[in-house]
Amino acid sequence: MPFFKDIRYLLGWYRPIKCFDNIKAHFYGKNGLEIGGPSSIFSPKSILPIYGIVKNLDNCNYCSETLWEGKISEGLTFNYHGNRLGYEFIREATDLEGIKNESYDFVVSSHVLEHIANPLKALFEWKRVLKNGGVLLLVIPHKEVTFDHNRPITKLDHLIQNYENGIDEHDMSHLSEILSLHDLLMDPMSGTYDGFVARSMDNFKNRCLHHHVFVTEEAIRMVDYVGLKILFVKTRLPWHIIICGQKIAYTSENQRMAIHNWNIRLLDENASWRQLTPFTLDKK
Repeated sequence: MPFFKDIRYLLGWYRPIKCFDNIKAHFYGKNGLEIGGPSSIFSPKSILPIYGIVKNLDNCNYCSETLWEGKISEGLTFNYHGNRLGYEFIREATDLEGIKNESYDFVVSSHVLEHIANPLKALFEWKRVLKNGGVLLLVIPHKEVTFDHNRPITKLDHLIQNYENGIDEHDMSHLSEILSLHDLLMDPMSGTYDGFVARSMDNFKNRCLHHHVFVTEEAIRMVDYVGLKILFVKTRLPWHIIICGQKIAYTSENQRMAIHNWNIRLLDENASWRQLTPFTLDKK
């Protein structure tokens, strides 16, 4: 409804984030890769309006038929803005086979990582295809205001364990937790409980499950673990955690630790993002 959309715009839900101008140069006239697109959040009238300023944008989806896009095919078929077309890869997000190291100036992903059973494997793979100096723009949902609000927060040590154990997309280890704690009243698209169970059991095909649930602090720890220098952290209603990280080449342990120390300051109780966050769990 137009009136409701106007109210949401006035609340700031669709206005570009204030620091977007500071990172625009990483996208303007550059070549990038999206994971799981297209995403309305990157459209010209949203909070991260990159589609209209990039030189080219390719995309990766896990299958030739998805619930959000229907049937798709590999090739120059990814329509991300008007009639602008990028290359559509049909790949797992954790294995971008055929894409060379350091191919892209940037990688973007919105509300995809929570659907991946092994997020760290995905992030390392996205980092692999980034050029040195390139950026990853990551958007994931904050658990506080989604249908995951009853579930426990995913901690970094759990993600590390999954990474070291080589967990793949057949993993269903969180299914019992999801079925007991998922708030169906906040997820009307899931239908009845029985329908939700049936859909969940077929997750390898539809990828609807949220394997993991995040708050901002754990998202920072995750991005730091893969060695990206965090340029900014933002939170935005209704449910977004937004992190931009830069790939910096380092040749020594001291340089690696310098990046880690830069990132870890963002966990301070007085960090600016924490003072501005609308989410209660971020303030604890």
